[in-house]
Amino acid sequence: MEEKIPVRLAALAHPHRLAIFRLLTRRYPDRVAAGEIAEALGLKPSTLSAYLASLMRARLVTQTREGTSLRYAINVTEVRHTFDYLFLDCCRGRPDLCSPMASPLQTEAAPMADRKYNVLFICTGNSARSIFAESILRKEAGDRFTAFSAGTIPNSELNPFAVKVLTDKGHDVSVLRAKNVAEFIGPGAPHLDFVFTVCDQAANEECPSWEGQPVTAHWGMPDPVKAEGTDAQKSLAFQHAYGALRNRIVTFAALPFATLDRVALQKAVDDIARDVAGLSE
Repeated sequence: MEEKIPVRLAALAHPHRLAIFRLLTRRYPDRVAAGEIAEALGLKPSTLSAYLASLMRARLVTQTREGTSLRYAINVTEVRHTFDYLFLDCCRGRPDLCSPMASPLQTEAAPMADRKYNVLFICTGNSARSIFAESILRKEAGDRFTAFSAGTIPNSELNPFAVKVLTDKGHDVSVLRAKNVAEFIGPGAPHLDFVFTVCDQAANEECPSWEGQPVTAHWGMPDPVKAEGTDAQKSLAFQHAYGALRNRIVTFAALPFATLDRVALQKAVDDIARDVAGLSE
């Protein structure tokens, strides 16, 4: 392991290679197409190819082929081994030197019923998917979680198809409004325990450094706003998005939080991201 560390640190020393690594980390457990990475980071295909080759030589990134598309993902095992080596060898296992401050989820042993946890769902426009997620969590487990949602694009508006789906399913839409992530940063912002991105574009963007180290995950899914066809076909796309999010959120709310440490909890929310079965109620 020791001989691999300089190679890996050198691979991450370049700002663009580091940006690729960070994007793929945010998108985990997704495998991201090369074209999508290039578009998100504004890189030429040939330049991106050279950067990805360097990261793969360092075994920080893996490559798979799906049809004619090459897709890339973080090599979680090797990344974990690298961080473990740096912590145990360079820091001699001293948390006072290298370990970040513990979050409430690491230090609190109280059952979930004793404290409500704050959950933020992010997409680009905060007009449909993140609004669905906020509303579903509030309805399904509002006694244990305080749900928020926000978008990365300022001045968005709620999508009328999304509002109709929520109304038809008995949600209180009077409490909803499109918000920007800036409302959840800085003094006066709520302390966040969980942050989930629910669209790929938002996950591709640079995220704020959330204070307090909330548990984060990417639960990306197709954007129903982009659905084409008749109003009935568009409505069906929104129904599918609602159903897929509800499946994930019901699973999330049922996790045994009081018995999970942070590592187990992170694995659990990542596993939920892999569950793409059932795109409708």
